[in-house]
Amino acid sequence: MTASRYRIVLLPQEWQFDADGDRPLLASAEDAGIVLPRSCRNGTCRTCMCRMTSGTVEYRIEWPGLLREERAAGWILPCVAHPAADMMIEAPAAHRFED
Repeated sequence: MTASRYRIVLLPQEWQFDADGDRPLLASAEDAGIVLPRSCRNGTCRTCMCRMTSGTVEYRIEWPGLLREERAAGWILPCVAHPAADMMIEAPAAHRFED
């Protein structure tokens, strides 16, 4: 079985990368040479928290560190969020590995 691939656009940089649906967004961004803020990598510290302006994610852990209201407003945790559609994400603190 082949995992679905989605196109992710980071704003305001307008950088794009492909992400597999079976991997967290943070890992796919790193594979593309993009660094998102991060610390715990398990959905509790909220360091990676950013806002999704379009698209859909799935969580494979029972309780990611987001309030229901935050999720409803589009906030996601890329360290544990798996893409389920093409997405646009506001990540102003993102940078490339060479920066």
